Amino acid sequence: MNGLPIHAVLPALLDALRARAGAVLVAPPGAGKTTAVAPALLGEPWCTGEILLLSPRRIAARAAAERMAALAGEPVGRTFGYATRMDSRRSAATRVTVMTEGIFVARIQADPELAGVSAILFDEVHERSLDSDFGLALALDAQAALRPHLRLVAMSATLDGTRFAALMGDAPVIESEGRSHPLELVHLGRDAARIEDAMARAVRQALREREGGVLAFLPGVAEIERVAERLGDPGPGIVLHRLHGSLDPAAQRAAIAPEPDGARKLVLATAIAETSLTLDGIRIVVDSGLARRPRYDRAAGMTRLVTERVSQAAATQRAGRAARQGPGAAYRLWEAAATAGLPRFDPPEIAEADLSALVLACAIWGVADPRALRWLDPPPAAAVDEARRRLAALCAIDGDDRPTPHGRAIADLPLPPRLAHMLLRAAGLGFAEVAAEIAVLLGERGLGGNDVDLEVRRRRWRAERGKRAEAARALARRWAQLVGSRGGDAHDGGASHREARCIALAFPDRVARRRDAMGEHWASAGGRGFRLDPASSLAGSEWLAVAETQGSAAGARILSAAAIDAADVEALFADRIEVRREVCFDRATGGVIAERTRRLGAIRLSGGADPDASAAEIEAALLDGLRTHGLDLLPWDEGAAALRARAAFAGHALDDATLLARIDEWLPPLLAGRRRLEAISPASLVDALRGLLGWDAMREIDRLAPARFESPAGSSHAIDYGAEGGPRVELRVQALYGVTEHPRIGTARVPLVLSLTSPAGRPIQTTRDLPGFWAGSWAAVAREMRGRYPRHPWPDNPAAADPTLRTKKADARRGQSR
Repeated sequence: MNGLPIHAVLPALLDALRARAGAVLVAPPGAGKTTAVAPALLGEPWCTGEILLLSPRRIAARAAAERMAALAGEPVGRTFGYATRMDSRRSAATRVTVMTEGIFVARIQADPELAGVSAILFDEVHERSLDSDFGLALALDAQAALRPHLRLVAMSATLDGTRFAALMGDAPVIESEGRSHPLELVHLGRDAARIEDAMARAVRQALREREGGVLAFLPGVAEIERVAERLGDPGPGIVLHRLHGSLDPAAQRAAIAPEPDGARKLVLATAIAETSLTLDGIRIVVDSGLARRPRYDRAAGMTRLVTERVSQAAATQRAGRAARQGPGAAYRLWEAAATAGLPRFDPPEIAEADLSALVLACAIWGVADPRALRWLDPPPAAAVDEARRRLAALCAIDGDDRPTPHGRAIADLPLPPRLAHMLLRAAGLGFAEVAAEIAVLLGERGLGGNDVDLEVRRRRWRAERGKRAEAARALARRWAQLVGSRGGDAHDGGASHREARCIALAFPDRVARRRDAMGEHWASAGGRGFRLDPASSLAGSEWLAVAETQGSAAGARILSAAAIDAADVEALFADRIEVRREVCFDRATGGVIAERTRRLGAIRLSGGADPDASAAEIEAALLDGLRTHGLDLLPWDEGAAALRARAAFAGHALDDATLLARIDEWLPPLLAGRRRLEAISPASLVDALRGLLGWDAMREIDRLAPARFESPAGSSHAIDYGAEGGPRVELRVQALYGVTEHPRIGTARVPLVLSLTSPAGRPIQTTRDLPGFWAGSWAAVAREMRGRYPRHPWPDNPAAADPTLRTKKADARRGQSR
């Protein structure tokens, strides 16, 4: 033990802590910092109390305590002990307690002075877990206000020492160079095969080409099992182990300990083996380059597991496992050039986590804004605001963001706020132990199998025999006892859907109702859509209480849920069910639909026609429909179109944008007593437009843009102001005989486009220059017209002729009668 590289810098660390209350220790993997620093501090004059060594994972905490106890020749729980969520070994004689970061956060909240504690060692702080960052922020706050002599040490292998030193008040940085063993990197590349097939091939290759144990990194438990299946019997003298958080402690110890009789160790592990642990005999690492990490989807309000590429820092940590005890090799399932494309570091959890527990803890700590504490990276403002809204929905904080009695009770429980709220409310309903067991199932993967139905999983788990299952049941009993349960509801016999009611209490926004006959699509109270495997036993249920989902917010896959009765939904959420009167516009009919509905969030429970919809509500719905879908829904006629075109020509806007902007001025009187837009009279629309323009504007429009053209022959013709090319009028050419100047309108004296026709109404000429037509092409037109319409006059000089719409004989009779 004294040969570990860390011993070379321990004197400098001890000197620093004698002079200061904080230090930063940077030591590479395998240097021995986890198990050597705490024992070295026990003999210091200032260290009269307990040392807390914080570890990011339960397996690492237990292994560190067991290692230190073994080196001291003692059983675990005497001088060196540990405390995790499901296991604890410590006594009154314990001087060094290795604990997970979450356990420490709960401890310092309960006792801000940390009475009897001399030092806190934050191990592997580079992992930047939320509990680690929060625990350090609370410890720094307690040190500044209550315990100025409390020693704080931040330790890591890949630490940004300068940033942590600045955070800790310019603490000294002590660096250990560690012990370097040669490490060979072998980049295998990645083909299109499934990751399990590629990993199995890589493991076999590594076993053939190298000596020593193999540690293979995979993203999750499912991939571990599939690779183990593909490997089958790995060969003589090779012992295969799995290593992940769901295993019982005995299996985890076996994966870490040396193999008897010199056998080769083959360990298939998740990211749990990246740091803190030293696995004896490992000389080869096979890295898939993938990790499964929790990512909080703020839009969906849920945390989901995402498989993603590892960071460069994590890849370095993984490879370093092979060279801890001697020369090693790391096989990577990607090209060497791709390493530069990996993200440099994993983002700190605080940047993308659900901050509900943190915000509540800060409120209880007395800090209204979590960002007032000292953080390496402060929590994002949007995440803090979202957490406050969730806590308010749980009645955990009041309108001033102060903790309520219920919120304090939530914080007193070693559970996330949703699950703590569930446990407290379930206790009031008489089934706290069911709620406690559901909380354990949601926190411990693999218990009772992996069935989506949590009722099935709970029954199987209760029948399981094994240390892990028994420890989990004991944990559930402890949690239930914390809220006053006497354990009488654990075997709830004929009680119906208690699991579902517990889930609904914890996740009211995820209560979901089936949307199709197959049970594949579900609508949740929170407005999100969920998907369920139609082959699931839950697919036939009408309602589900959903606990866990995975995937996109718009169609997340249900991972765990339980069937719930509609009556239970009504009873649990009576205070959340709203009766809404909805008066809305229906685009298909152009009318108004008035309904009275009962809703739980986004889920419609029931509804029917609302006969009491007021005239004002109907009017507002019709107006909203027009604002949304446009004025084309109104029954405009040619008169309205003509008036709008004339107004535009005269410089008075009656376009859609103007009419919509002023719709409240002209349309409401026309809607009185009507529920459909088609019931409006087209003539009344014209009158409404005239009223909107006013008397003066209409006089100006009539002057500048007359509705009709009066010909010299006495005929009247509508002017089309919407025609292509400008205002146009169509009339018989004979009506314009005698006209020597082209007709013009408007202040700009715009020439009318004259569409001239034959006596039969067929077009013969379109012109903007009537005198030019008379002097030019008229002669040819007249010759043709005389042949076709000989009974009508076709003078050689129409500019000097009398206008007429009659035949030559009729004109002659008219002349004789005069």
